[in-house]
Amino acid sequence: MKKTTATDPNEIFARHDRHAARRRKIWGLLKISVATMIAAAFAILFLMPIILTISNSFMSASEISSNYGKVFETSANGGKVYISSRVNLKFIPDMVSFSQYITVLFKSPDYLLKFWNSVILVGPIVVFQLVIASLASYGFARYTGKLRSIIFFLYVILMLMPYQVTLVPNYLVSSWLNLLNTKWAIWLPGIFSPFAVFLLTKFMKRIPVSMIEAAQIDGAGEWQIFCKICIPLCKGAICSAAILVFIDYWNMVEQPLILLSDSEMHPLSVFLSKVNSGEVGLAFALATIYMIPTLLVFLYGEEYLVDGITYQGGVKG
Repeated sequence: MKKTTATDPNEIFARHDRHAARRRKIWGLLKISVATMIAAAFAILFLMPIILTISNSFMSASEISSNYGKVFETSANGGKVYISSRVNLKFIPDMVSFSQYITVLFKSPDYLLKFWNSVILVGPIVVFQLVIASLASYGFARYTGKLRSIIFFLYVILMLMPYQVTLVPNYLVSSWLNLLNTKWAIWLPGIFSPFAVFLLTKFMKRIPVSMIEAAQIDGAGEWQIFCKICIPLCKGAICSAAILVFIDYWNMVEQPLILLSDSEMHPLSVFLSKVNSGEVGLAFALATIYMIPTLLVFLYGEEYLVDGITYQGGVKG
């Protein structure tokens, strides 16, 4: 049996490979650690406003005024006041107080009314937009032709336009239909929004044609194919569209401001800006309540959201 010596080239090369592998491992762990710290720093930075809002909602009005009074201070004529001293950002209240929530939930029904206005305006938009988008997406995915391509291209163009561009046409159409200052002025443009159609069409087109042909051979009609094949396979995309549509319209401001002249019909998203100029403590409590539905929807559907957006195949194995 041949013995290896310190000057054996094979042993030298093996030792060099082990050192190189160790260095690569250490360098990889270092890069992962640095990337993790950077990601954690950004996560903390992005979470700070949410944490600050929730924690400050449990402060008393006097404590909020002593910490942030200068931020919300206005002059006698309503103008801005120069802030000459630093603001005291506090994440832990000196004394936990539920007075803001008691006022919002029990003493002043106007706040809860605005909350339910948001629910009433957003709920039908999410439900019926998904229904219409599912049917339209099935048609776009199943059939081809020049007319289909033109209509889908128009859908894409409308989706790329910001809402501010179509706000004036929506206002004119609502005025012509006598829908101004009614919920239908918000519902109709939202229900027929093209975003969900675009998202679901791209997903349905990934369904293998062989599955649909097999269903047709077994005698399935278009409605059965749509309900028993396309909808179950597109569950992730539908949930993703529902989450994104809900978040988008839950935070809407321009639509109710322009299309609803009656302030009693405004959602909480519009009302929050008015509260900020008055009682700041109530604004923190209202903002916390306002975030709860969005956070619950996101946490419940996070898996579907990621799956529906990133998944590139048609059928999972």
